[in-house]
Amino acid sequence: MIYILITVLLLLFVLFWVAQKSIRLPLNVDELIAEIESEALPELLPGTKGFTKNGEVNICYETIGKATHGSILLLNGHSQTMLGFPPRFYQPFLNAGYQVIRIDNRGTGESDWLKNWTKKAAYSLEDMAQDTIAVLDALQIEKVHVIGYSMGGMIGQRLAINYPSRVQTLISAMSSGYYEDPALTGLSKKFVVKIALTYLTYAINLKTKEAKAKLHLAANYLLKGGEYKFDNKGILQRAFYEITKRKGYNMRIEPQHTKAIQLSGSRYEELKELKTPTLVIHGKSDPLVLFENAEKYAPLIPNVKTLYIDDLGHHFPEKYTPEITTTILNHLKTIN
Repeated sequence: MIYILITVLLLLFVLFWVAQKSIRLPLNVDELIAEIESEALPELLPGTKGFTKNGEVNICYETIGKATHGSILLLNGHSQTMLGFPPRFYQPFLNAGYQVIRIDNRGTGESDWLKNWTKKAAYSLEDMAQDTIAVLDALQIEKVHVIGYSMGGMIGQRLAINYPSRVQTLISAMSSGYYEDPALTGLSKKFVVKIALTYLTYAINLKTKEAKAKLHLAANYLLKGGEYKFDNKGILQRAFYEITKRKGYNMRIEPQHTKAIQLSGSRYEELKELKTPTLVIHGKSDPLVLFENAEKYAPLIPNVKTLYIDDLGHHFPEKYTPEITTTILNHLKTIN
């Protein structure tokens, strides 16, 4: 009997420790979820949706607005869908007369989820760059401004390197020229533990859409930099939109996108020859792609411009969106 009691006490201690060390969601998260479920979701795909093929892979894309001053291609990060770029981010570009194009990377959103993927037959960032070229060809767009964050920035770099005639300008945000660089520090053990404990807390039972939405919100908090506020309701609405109006989240995508990054290796030497006008954006408090990545790859790019923000994490929070979009628009104006 005493052994059972000790086991129970140890289990309770572990659960308490996990709860303390993992990400804590806002106290009103259940109220926000109830509010969202009682309302009609906002339309988060306001443009024209289309599909095209790269080989046997179907790629979903959306176009928004008219290309009065050209087109901007938005490339989202690891495991994320096109909804990773919210309206408050792309609306300034629409207001300035640019058409906006968003893409679901392969394995996410409404693009094909590759059921027969294996590490031996994995795709790379080069393949994903070809996916975007297939979209541009389908839309008959010869040249485009590319904005990519995180893995999307890596894809954008590969586009500018492999298809320089198709990329008018490159904005590489929260990204890296070689994420597996052994000379860089890498993720802190504290952050890795926090990731594991947060997923242990919120991903232990994902049978309901409410649980999936909470995990999505917790993942956003993991990537936070400073003490700025989040649009919790907006993040949860995007999660519910993915879950109820699209295909939901692909829980098998993580190793695929990670392998794509690994297979692509270093772009350092190729970036030295880049002629595309480039803007590098990075947060000095980014916990996922550390600032030292930007410090290493940005200076390699000829005539690069930079925007570094002290307490920015690995996302586009409301606080810094105006500064980021204004800097991007000013960069584009120097080219047009």
